[in-house]
Amino acid sequence: METRVVITGMGAVTPVGIGVRAMWDSLVSGRSGVGRITRFDSSGYDTCIAAEVQDFDPGAVMDRKEAKRMDRFTQFGVVSAGMALEDANISSGFDPDRAGVVFGTGIGGMETFDQQFRVLLEKGPGRVSPFFIPMMISNMAAGNIAMRFGLKGPNATLTTACCASAHSVGDAFRIVQRGDADIMVAGGSEAPVTPVAVAGFCSMKAMSTRNDEPTRAVRPFEARRDGFVMGEGGGMVVLESLEHARKRAARILAEVAGYGQSADAYHITAPPPEGDGAVRAMTAALKDAGMRPETIDYINAHGTSTPLNDKVETIAIKRVFGEHARRLMVSSTKSMTGHLLGAAGIIELIACVQGIVSETIPPTINYEEPDPECDLDYVPNRARTARINAALTNSFGFGGQNVCLIVKRFAD
Repeated sequence: METRVVITGMGAVTPVGIGVRAMWDSLVSGRSGVGRITRFDSSGYDTCIAAEVQDFDPGAVMDRKEAKRMDRFTQFGVVSAGMALEDANISSGFDPDRAGVVFGTGIGGMETFDQQFRVLLEKGPGRVSPFFIPMMISNMAAGNIAMRFGLKGPNATLTTACCASAHSVGDAFRIVQRGDADIMVAGGSEAPVTPVAVAGFCSMKAMSTRNDEPTRAVRPFEARRDGFVMGEGGGMVVLESLEHARKRAARILAEVAGYGQSADAYHITAPPPEGDGAVRAMTAALKDAGMRPETIDYINAHGTSTPLNDKVETIAIKRVFGEHARRLMVSSTKSMTGHLLGAAGIIELIACVQGIVSETIPPTINYEEPDPECDLDYVPNRARTARINAALTNSFGFGGQNVCLIVKRFAD
């Protein structure tokens, strides 16, 4: 019999609040975290808006010298991991060899790369920081989390674009499930609001140009959607074997039920027209969970607000769930947080768990004009009270990678 895996702690640093409670209060109230870019001068860019984390001070939880030796994405990861461990009431008394980290990021230390490349061009190679590489490389968040909290078990970093943190939770789930660890801290972060990253996405014509209406720019599944808005932040969850959680009388928030993944093998950025890869990922997660489609109550969609993604995700949901798709509640919290790229999946998983705990569905805001090709219940504009026994969240990434996670209400 496979080991059951439960979630006992969560932490989040997001554009709509620092801490899970602040984030959740913003989501259920429908508050957008999108505004004009402040981290650099974006004049001359097609897109001048992003969902930035406000009032973030890593020095409040770590030595300022230590913080300066971490890229912003690592700071997000370390802080949210600390929150999750505190929420789980884990500080000591565990076997460090059986506690680990799986972390996801799509880009890693882009801010450090951007800054140090400019130093190279302007001042020469001798002025590049000796901390450039240790700050930039993507695995440094997982490494710093392990060092800070004494987690000596499995440790890995995944860079699967917008699937990265969802992949991380799924792989950490498997590690605990097969008995290789008792505790895994899993999730991811992203800090991509930099000149070169924004310029790159602008060149792809992937982002919204609704610069004059930042809070109304992200409108998943709505007829006038024109692209995603980049976000930054991070989130982590504590996964434990049920046996380990019970031994320490832990509070259990939800149970991880299923994990499915697939590849489109189709195109570097576009999904296949009928959503085949998404269909296979959702189907695999349901099979892994041993659940029928009609037992899912809520889907936190990938829902990026791009014309093609939202249409194809709708098609895929209808293919997997059949008639039950009409009864499902589907929402995109990206309408408020923006798209956190590699960190999107973990924030959306946390939203699913909070929905189960609080019996509330976060809305899809800015939903004004329905799109005939997106014809499901997207919980428009206002949160909804509803009991959720099982929730599913989708993450799809450039390169055609797809991840689906299912969490359910915990029952003995």
